[in-house]
Amino acid sequence: MQCCPFCGWPDDDPVTTVSRHRSASGVTVWTRCICGSLQTRILRGAVMEVCARSRLSGHPAATL
Repeated sequence: MQCCPFCGWPDDDPVTTVSRHRSASGVTVWTRCICGSLQTRILRGAVMEVCARSRLSGHPAATL
């Protein structure tokens, strides 16, 4: 089971669904974790996977 890297909350139990719409890939679902991280998920049939996840403030991006 995958979990949020910021708080450890299980990805299969999102706290809030922000939006849901059809796309060429299936159904795109935007959710928010209990810690506030925004996630982009793709639903294809019965399988939903997290495709992208935002960072929280206080977790800056790596610099080159």
